[in-house]
Amino acid sequence: MTTRQIGRAALLPAAAFGVAGLALAMPSAALEASLRGVAIWWDVLFPALFPFFVLSELMLGFGVVHFAGRLLDPVMRSLFRIPGLGGFVLAMGFVSGYPVGARMTSRLMEQGLIDREQGERLVVMTTTADPLFLIGAVCVGFFGNKDAAPVLACAHYAGALLVGLPVCHWVRSGFGRDFGTGTGAGAGSSPSRGGKPPGAGRGFPGVGRLKEAVRAMHLARMEDGRPAGVLLSDALRSSVRLMIVVGGLVVFFSMALTLLLESGLLRWLQERLGEALEALGLAGALASAFTQGTLEVTLGAKAAAADTSVPLMDRVAAAAFVLSWAGFSVHAQVAGLMSRTAWRYAPFVRARLLHAVVSTLLVYALWPWIGVKN
Repeated sequence: MTTRQIGRAALLPAAAFGVAGLALAMPSAALEASLRGVAIWWDVLFPALFPFFVLSELMLGFGVVHFAGRLLDPVMRSLFRIPGLGGFVLAMGFVSGYPVGARMTSRLMEQGLIDREQGERLVVMTTTADPLFLIGAVCVGFFGNKDAAPVLACAHYAGALLVGLPVCHWVRSGFGRDFGTGTGAGAGSSPSRGGKPPGAGRGFPGVGRLKEAVRAMHLARMEDGRPAGVLLSDALRSSVRLMIVVGGLVVFFSMALTLLLESGLLRWLQERLGEALEALGLAGALASAFTQGTLEVTLGAKAAAADTSVPLMDRVAAAAFVLSWAGFSVHAQVAGLMSRTAWRYAPFVRARLLHAVVSTLLVYALWPWIGVKN
């Protein structure tokens, strides 16, 4: 093994050992942080995510995803070079937030409906905050300003779509040898057998495609074959297991971040980052939002809104960065959901950073056009 490989192999064990040492040194802080993490999971994440996990499994089993995929196929292929199935996942990801998009993407990859490159692009676009969290928790709860919701939502979701548009061309070596053309299942140019695209038959435009979509839904349901009761019970069991994993990650990262803050280990990094922000003409107080948001998205967004002496535009831009980066807590959830596939983490990190930068710039670009009251 090279020195670099040895360093990578030792990084995670060293981090785990360090967190364990801090927990032993500050048991009260560790317990309180863990309890806060459990409260966030039970009061917020469980009721918000569990229904969508169950629904995603049911819609896959009933063929609804295949129905929507056939209808959305032209749009998704022309814009993102992803099969139409990705359009349904994109909509579900935007509505339900992270990590539901990763869950649905992993299921499509496991079933061979999309290949690795398409799955990686889809996870990049669907790792977003849900509107309820973005508007209710961040804008209304943290900022106390519902007028900030339009600019933050536009920057966050438009940034995800913009990252999806050029992502097949940037850093090809990170995503694959030929990222622009799908090679897996569902990557063909025409899903019909007769050589004509669906919807090319007689009657009103789109009727043929609608028939093809209904046929695809029926075939998917027949291939699944499970009775409705069995499908529901399987969906409940798998969703509960996923929620336990999500809860464990939230509790761990909540504890780790609190211990790092309490111990002062993040203070040096926060001070250096503050100096860099001031050199760019921004408030150094926003450094706490970036350092906390690196690990946990909720605490980072809350820190972005905390200092009211900082201009509102800068605070919203910091929140956009944190929400788009999503924090290592969400990264770990996505990695866990995608662990059974050929998905790669390194391209995901680069894409998350790109999304964070793009959404931050969009806040400044949209601010003059969308009126926000300070």
